[in-house]
Amino acid sequence: MSLFEKHKDILDGAVKAIHARTFYAQYPEHPKAYGEDAGANGMEAYKTLLGKHYDELESAGSNGQIGDETSPYLNEPLGITYPSFEIKTLIDNSNAAYNAWRKVDAEERVGILVESLENIKERFFEIGYATMHTTGQSFMMSFQASGPHANDRALEAISMGYDELTRFPKNVTWEKPMGKISVTLQKSWYAIPRGIGLVIGCSTFPIWNSVPGIFADLVTGNSVIVKPHPKVILPIAIVVAEIQKTFKANGQDPNTIQLAVDTADKPLAKELAEHADVKLIDYTGNQEFGDYLETLKDKVVFTEKTGVNSVILDSMDDLDAAFQNLAFSVSLYSGQMCTAPQNFFIPQSGITVGGENVSYDDVVQKLKENVTGLVNHPKMGAGTLGAIQNENTVTRVNEASKLGVNVILNTNGVENEEFPNARVCSPIILEVDASKKDIYEKEMFGPIVMIIKTKDTNDSIAIAKEMAQKHGAISCAAYTTDKGVKQKIGEEMALAYTPVSFNLVGPIWVNQNAAFSDFHVTGGNPAGNASFTNPEFIVKRFVWVGHREIA
Repeated sequence: MSLFEKHKDILDGAVKAIHARTFYAQYPEHPKAYGEDAGANGMEAYKTLLGKHYDELESAGSNGQIGDETSPYLNEPLGITYPSFEIKTLIDNSNAAYNAWRKVDAEERVGILVESLENIKERFFEIGYATMHTTGQSFMMSFQASGPHANDRALEAISMGYDELTRFPKNVTWEKPMGKISVTLQKSWYAIPRGIGLVIGCSTFPIWNSVPGIFADLVTGNSVIVKPHPKVILPIAIVVAEIQKTFKANGQDPNTIQLAVDTADKPLAKELAEHADVKLIDYTGNQEFGDYLETLKDKVVFTEKTGVNSVILDSMDDLDAAFQNLAFSVSLYSGQMCTAPQNFFIPQSGITVGGENVSYDDVVQKLKENVTGLVNHPKMGAGTLGAIQNENTVTRVNEASKLGVNVILNTNGVENEEFPNARVCSPIILEVDASKKDIYEKEMFGPIVMIIKTKDTNDSIAIAKEMAQKHGAISCAAYTTDKGVKQKIGEEMALAYTPVSFNLVGPIWVNQNAAFSDFHVTGGNPAGNASFTNPEFIVKRFVWVGHREIA
């Protein structure tokens, strides 16, 4: 039985899901689904990697070993080193692999790629601990985001790729009637991949943000070089190693995917991106470098950059339910998610709750109380906040109060009993005048909340739309019980190519995006030019070429 036949049911379910857009998860998000001993085994597997050279990757041609990762929880180095390569070696390996992989039939590619996901699944717990101790995510978020959720996003890219590659027939006999005669041609079409793909990872979601590009490249026949963030290597190294092993076990060149490890002092991303043989680039990170990548000639570039996400408050039925939800949204992983809300637009006259007016000051106080209650909760606070991945984020939070704003709630250290040395800080809530757009029009990455007093809801909508159009937005939350206001918010933010989550309460937050249903980033505003996973994310990675001859 071929791998395609082996995994046909998985592929069929995924293809159906990308069209239906209803809930679908091939990989359950609950840890208990993976066996009673999986957690302990995963922890032990992670611990055995510490302080050693990581030897699971293909290393022929390596010029040394490098690695400089530190746990944000322990404030101690992981001590792991990885094989490093000259750029020429990476490119030569990738070109050779591309010329073999591009000739592999789409069904065989899909079978191998789904098999690699099934192999990665066996290491979800190990990957979870690796993610936790490099990014600062809580274990549960690390397990879910880098494990089942990432695998689902990867499967989504594979299934979308297969759907597009099989959209048209491979061969057809074409006949054109011309009166007493006809002309008959034999036509054939080929999906020709573009070449080498470069995937540049980020420091906060090293797998979830990288696998869509990785698997979109691979399913369409391209080879891939993965360049992780130098401080967050281990999680994606495990994934790349499992893909390489799967390729090797099935007669394919394992260097079809390679890991290009670098350091902050000697970065590789720019040199790799500018290399003539690199044709595709996937990038998640800051605006400046993303903008630069988008200017490169003769490249197809997919970016997810920074965004200024808004919350528009107008009216609601239950103030407590709404603000518990929002407090969790701004505190989850200390605001280090690209979808985390930043700017809260509140009318100066207040909002309507259950038909009654609640003053602006009372609304602000309610947000403050809910954030304070969450972060100080002995069981929920530390686990929700996680740890800060980068020391620069802590500096940014501490300096935010000096921006000429009114401090509603200052940040403070939150004790993590399990990890007393963890780098932790709680959200800071700042009030800024609506006229001071220079302060709140840029992303303040981390647990920073800006409250902006507006003239009315129409003013809130107008400013939120302007921010999204000029500076980008990945998410927008809105609370209103008025159908007309809801329609206006939806229409105006849609014109800024920004999705809106209306009236969220309970255990579903604006931060979350579901594979097979939500398009992550629209690609229509400055927050990024691509979307996980729409057809354009796939079809720009190959070119249809048709040949014909007289039959």
